Amino acid sequence: MSEQERLAQSPTAASPWRLWGPYLAARQWGTVREDYSANGDAWGYFPFDQARSRAYRWGEDGIAGVCDRHGFLNLGVALWNGRDEILKERYFGLTNAEGNHGEDVKEHWWITDGTPTHSWMQLVYRYPQAAFPYARLRELAAAAGRHEREPELSDTGVLDGDRFFDVRVTYAKAGPDDLCVEIEATNHGPDAAPLHLLPQVWFRNTWSWGRDARRPALIASTVDGWSRVLAEHALLGRYTVHFDGAPQLLVTDNETDEALLFGRAVNPSRFTKAGIDDHVVGGKADTCQVVQPGGASQPGTKAAAWYRFDSVAPGESVKVKLRLIAGDGHGRAFGRTFLAAMWERREEADEFYAGVAPDSSAEEQKVVRRALAGLLWTKQHYRFRVREWLEGDPAHPPAPHERHGPHARNAHWKHMDVADVLSMPDEWEYPWFAAWDLAFHMVPFAMVDPAFAKDQLLLMCREWLMHPDGQLPAYEWEFGDVNPPVHAWATLQVYRAEQEATGNGDRVFLARVFHKLLLNFSWWVNRKDPGGNYLFEGGFLGMDNIGPVNRSAPLAGGWRFEQSDATSWMATYALHLMRIALELARHDEAYADVATKFVEHFLSIAQASTHFGSANRPIWDEEDGFCYDLVSRVLPGGGVEAQPVRVRSMVGLIPVLAVAPLDPWVFTELPDFADRLNYLLRRQPEFGQFLTWHTAADGTRSALLSLLDERKLRRVLSRMFDESEFLSPHGIRSLSAAHRDGLDVEIAGAQHRIEYEPGESRTPMFGGNSNWRGPIWFPTNALLVEALSALEDFHRGAVTVELPTGSGRKVSAGEAAADLARRLAGLFLPGPDGGRPAHGKRVEARDSPLWSDHITFSEYFDGDTGEGLGAAHQTGWTALVAVLLAGWPGARRK
Repeated sequence: MSEQERLAQSPTAASPWRLWGPYLAARQWGTVREDYSANGDAWGYFPFDQARSRAYRWGEDGIAGVCDRHGFLNLGVALWNGRDEILKERYFGLTNAEGNHGEDVKEHWWITDGTPTHSWMQLVYRYPQAAFPYARLRELAAAAGRHEREPELSDTGVLDGDRFFDVRVTYAKAGPDDLCVEIEATNHGPDAAPLHLLPQVWFRNTWSWGRDARRPALIASTVDGWSRVLAEHALLGRYTVHFDGAPQLLVTDNETDEALLFGRAVNPSRFTKAGIDDHVVGGKADTCQVVQPGGASQPGTKAAAWYRFDSVAPGESVKVKLRLIAGDGHGRAFGRTFLAAMWERREEADEFYAGVAPDSSAEEQKVVRRALAGLLWTKQHYRFRVREWLEGDPAHPPAPHERHGPHARNAHWKHMDVADVLSMPDEWEYPWFAAWDLAFHMVPFAMVDPAFAKDQLLLMCREWLMHPDGQLPAYEWEFGDVNPPVHAWATLQVYRAEQEATGNGDRVFLARVFHKLLLNFSWWVNRKDPGGNYLFEGGFLGMDNIGPVNRSAPLAGGWRFEQSDATSWMATYALHLMRIALELARHDEAYADVATKFVEHFLSIAQASTHFGSANRPIWDEEDGFCYDLVSRVLPGGGVEAQPVRVRSMVGLIPVLAVAPLDPWVFTELPDFADRLNYLLRRQPEFGQFLTWHTAADGTRSALLSLLDERKLRRVLSRMFDESEFLSPHGIRSLSAAHRDGLDVEIAGAQHRIEYEPGESRTPMFGGNSNWRGPIWFPTNALLVEALSALEDFHRGAVTVELPTGSGRKVSAGEAAADLARRLAGLFLPGPDGGRPAHGKRVEARDSPLWSDHITFSEYFDGDTGEGLGAAHQTGWTALVAVLLAGWPGARRK
């Protein structure tokens, strides 16, 4: 069976081939879900040091792990090099307060392959042979200032001389509920070294909270010469995990060590979560069950198979196998069917990806495949019932009263009740969904798994996620924050991708999302346009520290923001909803009326943003040829005072995105829409500046709606393509490099300063782990590529820009889009020196294929050098490189 056939058999999240996947989180400790403190200190309430001994409430974590889509039964890899102070069961990283640039994982691993149904997956984890330097990493970060690079594991010296094991974990499904696993560890160092491999299986603790007393069971056995663990669960049924060879089987319970952590006299359970760790590393005999040859254990909830390799020679590899099978298993688990599954799934993966970007070079195809594999691995089980979290559990002390106050975190999201597989921004740093991240993820997902892409976009709009007032949840740290409204855009992209791939667009999907987004659009209008003047607020809008001040915080003296980007996002949102309504109206004329509503709303926003802002101050600045945020306030006499925030940033480029065509079929197939548009233009002729018309030789008409007319657009693009401002060798910067020496601005009567920071943030705003003050970010760059392509599709080369500004080289908007796409993709492709710009000064830039062959898809990229920064496994929206290399959006031009 090919991967395409498996996808055809898997149209929904409940399809059998989707039951098992990489849904186990890379980090559960330090998340909001596990935080039951009064002050909301998630990092402090459940730190890394307690993770080995304390049961999680809402999820699990592990290294290179998988679980069922309900998050009940988990498989993961644990290791010990004979020197570490604890068993290596999870990735280590620093909390927000510990890192000099916010939270950061201090490990190296790379997703090397994967298919959409997770029938084939590979990951490489790099494990030091010396003791893992937990304390040293904390010391280095504490000593480093914000102007210094983020200290990494390689800075401690433990990886020098290639003294590490590469642990390659491969999963291949022999069937929907038959998972073959191979763990191969290679000693790359110059000396022999010991290694202990402990593949683990365990149940998430669902029984200790006083809400469901049913307890699953794991029983380890070597009866009949098989090394296996039998798993029984009320929902999943029975599974058997076979282990090849004759490892030592160990069994404990996934229970908190309350005596160790909280001073309780006696633990409720004899064996605790760290029991296997204490036995293997601590040498304690009675902390877990040890299964004797020919014997079996008593029921437990966490088990491991202990493989000991006392001396692995330089260059030598050791290998262990396991297999998870529904039912009782069998004695032929590692025979021909195991080998066949491994070989066939690899071949099928090669065949599948050969058709994904067939016109790309070998290097480009490698980038595409790695990016998509990393994206696939970001799918994680996410369980969070906010009402129960706020109240606390019956078997535990009541939640602090501070958690119920009107300003308590997520106190107004009691309706949220999530238990789904969701696409996460990053495995470790952001092991929770973020609404606008997820929307961008779905564009590359549509290349390989449109069913999942549609399911995710619908899921964000379902009643157990969307707020009753229509707001989409932003992210776990505060669901009530505001992300840019890109959900309609992503919905259109996924719809078109499937339509072009199959010849049929899923209009039911399109309508289902559209109906919910009507509620969301109304929420924006009611909540974020308080003056009713079509100028919008939004707060930080996902761009964190892009401004001189925190735009989510209230300003003093009655001042408030009227945001260039919020207003432009809403203009863009209206256009996307208009285009969805037009598409639906081709088959149901009832939607034509809704389309006219959104075109009218767009024109009203456009008019307000360019002419009638508060105190008659427009967002458009004629002197600078750029768009700026405004701050305004009502004066005692009733008048309005306003002033621009003259910082040239991505905020002023977002208006470029508000562009949409009205194709000839709109005027021939939807005459009511055409009549209403003509009526608007007769009654309010000033709206005409936002439309450009084209009449073809056959007399058919088309139009282009744009927030910026051609004159304004040219002026903005001249700054965007200026190498001394926004244009870098690797994409469009988020802040103009003209501010390298700093800029002092007055906002609401106070002086503030902002500087171009091309790399890691030098400010603590939003924790300091995100920076929009100069770096290149993939989501906004990809949107700019699409906007330029839309201009080309309409103008057919008639609109040209100077690229770069001042060079005298004129190119069409389409050529500019292609150039920008090449710059972005070039971050991951070998340059003239053989290095990938994204590697920069990272350890992957070392002159060794052990490092340089691996690609990291980081959160953002240095605005000057292109080096990857921020979250090291932010494959999420950075996977947009895959669609750029595959020809998007040029491949979709009509």
